[in-house]
Amino acid sequence: MNKMVTPTDDVAWASIKTPLAVNELMTFCRDIERLFRINPLLEFKNWEIMGENQYRFVGKNISQETPFEFEIDLDINELNDGYKIEYSNGIKSSTVLKIESITEGSKLTITDYYDGLSEKERQLHLDEVDKSLVVWAKYLQKYLMTWKRWSGFAPWRWYMRRIWQPMKPMGRRITYMLLWISVVEVVLIALGVAIYWVEYK
Repeated sequence: MNKMVTPTDDVAWASIKTPLAVNELMTFCRDIERLFRINPLLEFKNWEIMGENQYRFVGKNISQETPFEFEIDLDINELNDGYKIEYSNGIKSSTVLKIESITEGSKLTITDYYDGLSEKERQLHLDEVDKSLVVWAKYLQKYLMTWKRWSGFAPWRWYMRRIWQPMKPMGRRITYMLLWISVVEVVLIALGVAIYWVEYK
């Protein structure tokens, strides 16, 4: 994964390779709410459809040492090779999702633009810079690899859409730990049964 993030620049980007074909990735990225919810450093408070390809997003960004609240309107424009997300307010002016074909699968490049403000104004709002980009790209890549493997399984799609997606990041982490604890418990019980069977049968 390539990345470039510097506080004084007016752009930051991250690229990932994905196992999806270009048309599959275009379809996946069309669901903008899901894309943002995969980001583990964004906490959703409200996501509202305002019109065709227009949304209002209220939440908290925890990528900074001091998390900050935000309320922004989004306009989504489809491009020939991806999507452009334009923000109504805040230090970030837009995000471009560029999709390219590669030998095996596709490449997704996420670019955040901060060119809506002058450098002097950006310096005054550094505490509102979204530092989650690289982490978001990493989690997207993991999600897309799992999606490629399991999206054909209806119960998995239902769980991810109805249970996992609405969870807060902390809730997902807790659920993940509980699942692993349950797996370990099952293994230990099976081991105990096996030992009993060998010793007493």
